[in-house]
Amino acid sequence: MPGDMESLCAPYEIEFPFERTVGPIVGTFLAGLRERRLIGARTDRGAVLCPPAEFDPVTGRAPTELVELEPVGTVESWTWVPHRPGDPVEGDFAWALIAVDGTEGTFFHALDAGGDPARIHRGLRVRARWAAERRGELGDLVCWEPEEM
Repeated sequence: MPGDMESLCAPYEIEFPFERTVGPIVGTFLAGLRERRLIGARTDRGAVLCPPAEFDPVTGRAPTELVELEPVGTVESWTWVPHRPGDPVEGDFAWALIAVDGTEGTFFHALDAGGDPARIHRGLRVRARWAAERRGELGDLVCWEPEEM
């Protein structure tokens, strides 16, 4: 019909189809999520990475320490997606790159703007929304949401 818009749809699933041990850095990060704490890794050049990596992507060296971060940040980029069964958020939401305060790089995760894409913009301040029951996995941080929600 004239004026109707159809979107392109394709199934997607973000996964790592293999098993491995998480090690002390990622293990500490996941344990922190279980406790509603956001953990980053400081590199020997002073940058903090979140989520933490087992090595600095710039130098290839292991981080020097783990640090606790405030679970807040800023939207750097985003894309709106219609809700599908199994999504982390009820209703339409965005996949976003979040610059966690005090860190280098971005954290790819779901962003719940209450079903309204007009609320999202680069520079939007967001905070973590935690799951009621946590198990030490990435899903313990359900999504990010605008601070004013």
